[in-house]
Amino acid sequence: MLDLLIRGGTVFRGDSPAEQVDVGIADGRIVAVGGIDDEAAEVIDADGQVVCPGFINVLSHAYFTILEDPRSLSELLQGVTTQIFGEGGALGPLSEPMQRNLEHVHAERSLAVTWSRLSEFLAHLERTGTAQNVASFVSHGTLRPYVVGYDDRPATSAELDQMSALVAEEMADGALGVATALIYPPETYGSTEELIALSRAAAPYGGGYISHMRDEGSRLLEAVEELIRIGQEADVPAEIYHLKASGQDNWHLMDQVLDRVEQVRAAGQQVKANVYPYTASSTGLTSIIPDRFHVGGTQALFDRLADPAARAEIAADLRARRRFGDTGSSDRVLVLGFRNPEFAHLQGKTLTQIAEERGTDPVDAALDLIRDDRSRVTVAFLSMSEDNLREQIRRDWVGFGSDGSSMAPEGAVLRKPTHPRSYGTFARVLGHYVREEQVLSLAEAIRRLTVLPATTLGLSDRGRLAPGYAGDVVVFDPQRVADLATFDDPHQLAVGVSEVVVNGQVAVRGGESTGVLAGRALRKG
Repeated sequence: MLDLLIRGGTVFRGDSPAEQVDVGIADGRIVAVGGIDDEAAEVIDADGQVVCPGFINVLSHAYFTILEDPRSLSELLQGVTTQIFGEGGALGPLSEPMQRNLEHVHAERSLAVTWSRLSEFLAHLERTGTAQNVASFVSHGTLRPYVVGYDDRPATSAELDQMSALVAEEMADGALGVATALIYPPETYGSTEELIALSRAAAPYGGGYISHMRDEGSRLLEAVEELIRIGQEADVPAEIYHLKASGQDNWHLMDQVLDRVEQVRAAGQQVKANVYPYTASSTGLTSIIPDRFHVGGTQALFDRLADPAARAEIAADLRARRRFGDTGSSDRVLVLGFRNPEFAHLQGKTLTQIAEERGTDPVDAALDLIRDDRSRVTVAFLSMSEDNLREQIRRDWVGFGSDGSSMAPEGAVLRKPTHPRSYGTFARVLGHYVREEQVLSLAEAIRRLTVLPATTLGLSDRGRLAPGYAGDVVVFDPQRVADLATFDDPHQLAVGVSEVVVNGQVAVRGGESTGVLAGRALRKG
């Protein structure tokens, strides 16, 4: 007898045309796809709906929000069955001071950081329970502070050997490769040669290199060349996190980027990219401050902002640049979240509006907010081109990631705005860009959300509906699936997904979470 039979749906196996077939699952795995006469303990009637493999979020920051709320509703209810971590660090290896700093930064979550290795974090998450599968890259954002610290200097030969050994150790335990976020100190201090060496350490294990590149604005082309070089010299597949050309002055660069990637792909090099389907990015307001002021870590930056002389130097530098990140106007910087609830009344306003309310200029307003909140201060930069985004989505080597956390629209979460990508990325691809804009066919969108990332990441039993593969399945209505979250009202769950199955267990039934925590820690291969 089958554990679960999904009957009557339009089935997309992952990389093949639609079929009217059934899907049978037993012991957590798909055992049959076709005409199935076997009895089942549970039957899902998928008549009029699409049945396909579970979606893989290649860029997730849900590692701590899943610990806090393992249901992961904002993404689970879009059909995401696997979350991929690694950009920007935070998971391991961690020194004791790094562990304590994480607890301080996430004090509102009462987070106890009991792990020191990446593999230990994934095991901890599996042990405590998660609705989705999880896997991760080794992050340069933890390797460098763990071994080198927060100084702006090259790694010594001994330090590079130590970081490479840590990469090999985590790869042996199933990590996916090496991830970088090269606009954030101390990762900005790492050289190209350092990144090649770390990627070489991952190569014998089949690992890849994935990067939030060193520049997404005026030096975008140079940043792409660095990624290509790292992939070539380390002999590993390379992928660009959230490909974009930020700032209107730089939008014209995207055509050259797309042509360059297709040129090296035609020559045989494995280079891919992912995007989130929005024209606003989101990061910390601290990212507008030049790298040299971040030496020593975030606490050192906050201390500099409290020192009048250092603060004046930072302000003068920002005024000379006449930019806020990759935008030329403080009107295009939307403030989303603070650590201190005292500043909650400023959330959802632009930096221009906050400056006007305070009777100051936007540079001083920005530095005051960072200094007083002693946090990154989460913001959105309205900096990208919709035409570019559509053209990127059309390329068959571009996948999707939310670059956000998962959450439920309830309780303390509602006190802070968030980027709508945390609630809508995958539903937006299927509803807006497939059904409404017809930028992609439904079959191709499903391939990009399933087979493409599973193959790239080396998750050999995910991403397809075929006998022997894991029982990760999504059932959705192609005429109804849609994202509802906006910047004005971000905490809205997507609609149109009726069932989600994770490792053979029903995690969503009738559009509602069952509370089942069947997720696992996945390892490469």
